Amino acid sequence: MKPVYFDNAATTELRDEVVNEITKVLKTNFGNASSSHSFGRSSKSLIEKSRKAIASCLNVSASEIIFTSGGTEADNLILNSAVRDLEVKHIITSRIEHHAVLHTVEALQNGFNIEVSYINLDTNGNLDFEHLESLLQTNKKTLVSLMHINNEIGNITDIKRVANLCKANNAFFHSDTVQSVGHYNLDLQDIKVDFITAAGHKFHGPKGVGFAFIRKNVGYVKPLIFGGEQERGLRAGTESVHNIAGLELALTLMKENAEKEHAYIKGLKLYFIDEISKALPGVTFNGLSGDLEKSAYTIINVCLPFVSNKLDMILFQLDLKGIACSKGSACQSGSNKKSHVLLEILSPDALEKPSLRFSFSIFNTKEEIDYVISVLKEFA
Repeated sequence: MKPVYFDNAATTELRDEVVNEITKVLKTNFGNASSSHSFGRSSKSLIEKSRKAIASCLNVSASEIIFTSGGTEADNLILNSAVRDLEVKHIITSRIEHHAVLHTVEALQNGFNIEVSYINLDTNGNLDFEHLESLLQTNKKTLVSLMHINNEIGNITDIKRVANLCKANNAFFHSDTVQSVGHYNLDLQDIKVDFITAAGHKFHGPKGVGFAFIRKNVGYVKPLIFGGEQERGLRAGTESVHNIAGLELALTLMKENAEKEHAYIKGLKLYFIDEISKALPGVTFNGLSGDLEKSAYTIINVCLPFVSNKLDMILFQLDLKGIACSKGSACQSGSNKKSHVLLEILSPDALEKPSLRFSFSIFNTKEEIDYVISVLKEFA
């Protein structure tokens, strides 16, 4: 069996079209976009074309898109700016956010002495909206930061509902949409979020590039990285033209092929759920990942009915057999700590059992799923 890659929530394989576009731009648009000569103008024109195309996908203005090195930088830019520039004194978030948010919020709490509140969750990782509404009853300037799709358990948050609650209570709303941009249609004229973040490598684009959406008239925001005047003065540094072009093409292709590709990947997830349930009686699905309507069609997080302390051995054996999956966020790889997401929602007994995240893409097949399940059965 050829190697099987089921870790698409960590990063995705580039489409051939994107590789070709990046290669072409590297050769033909190598000018510095800040230069005034024709080489620079050519690169600048390509960046602005990409910005407009991305803005069109989200139904926003091109001026509201700021290119960054990825989702983590974009989250840092927005959260730091909210506290430093928009005078936010209170951040509301959850304990199952990505560490790009949680660690930044912790640093801001320590550095600026802001108040931080964590929304209550149920055992599936669902947000308590009544608790959120009560937390919003404050005179302090507040920012709510909640991810759209959880990168470990795939739960989908109703960010339109969150946005409406925030507007009704004069709070800013930031959503880490790294797992949803490119996979779901986000109409930001309908969803009144103030800030979102995205990373190209989550939807078959290149690593090292992403963007922040900052809604116009939200207030005066200063850069996180200082130097030049690139990105309307909000992100200094020579633009990575080839990566920006690759990001834009990847997003455009995702939108053009959405209906067909969503159906295909959703079919793979359903097949995985059915087959592993038959092969391993007692298997359960963490969070809402087993619910096709309430979780991302790309992510399944399984709690295996095996004895405790088998997780690292299972991952090692899967890797030896050419199978890539994960025990949580890729940003925690190499750590012996349990997933902070699962620690928040699972019972002590469930935490003792090995849990694995499998995440799918257009490049996966049912034959690969059959192979993976046959290997997992060897541990039963």
